[in-house]
Amino acid sequence: MLTVDQATVEISGFTVLRALSLAVESDSVVGLIGRNGAGKTTTLRTIMGLVALRSGDVLLDGRSLRALPAHVRAGYGIGYMPEDRRLIAALTVEQNLLVPAWARRLPNARERLATIYRLMPEVREFAGRHGSQLSGGQQKLVALARCFMSGSRLLLLDEPFEGVAPALAQRLAEVIANLKREGMSVLLSESDLQHSERLVDRVVVIDRGAIASV
Repeated sequence: MLTVDQATVEISGFTVLRALSLAVESDSVVGLIGRNGAGKTTTLRTIMGLVALRSGDVLLDGRSLRALPAHVRAGYGIGYMPEDRRLIAALTVEQNLLVPAWARRLPNARERLATIYRLMPEVREFAGRHGSQLSGGQQKLVALARCFMSGSRLLLLDEPFEGVAPALAQRLAEVIANLKREGMSVLLSESDLQHSERLVDRVVVIDRGAIASV
């Protein structure tokens, strides 16, 4: 479904990704595992179109995405959950969930919102709160839900379990597993497999911007 083909990325004159290649199959969860600074976030941002390629390509169903900006890639059903959540504190949870739908003028926004509330009933419970009123774990859950609002086919999750209490980390893993059962493909980054060992179908290890093992 998703193929990253020999991706090389430079940021501020430094080579961050070095001819990196990986694939995510349909209906699968792939773990991108590596230490801090290994290039995990840059890989996800490159797939999303937030970082430019120096060489190589990103393909979805064999179609090159290289020339497409991030908002167009989102239109192909790719959702991105950044490590730092980036909720808008002045908006309610439900408004945060609807931001991607407003930006893309999704005609089925309410249907997707209903699906989110079905899969994550706790998000419905604090839908009227503002982002600043949530715990870190709750914010991660909302960020995942917002990612799903736009990502109807592929989710890119950057460190979804980092800084989350064990109980909420387990709940996040359950939600991701349910999303897979809904037909989603997932690429998630982590520094280790503490929370996702039973969740992922395949592990890709990244080190110094290149794939170390698959």
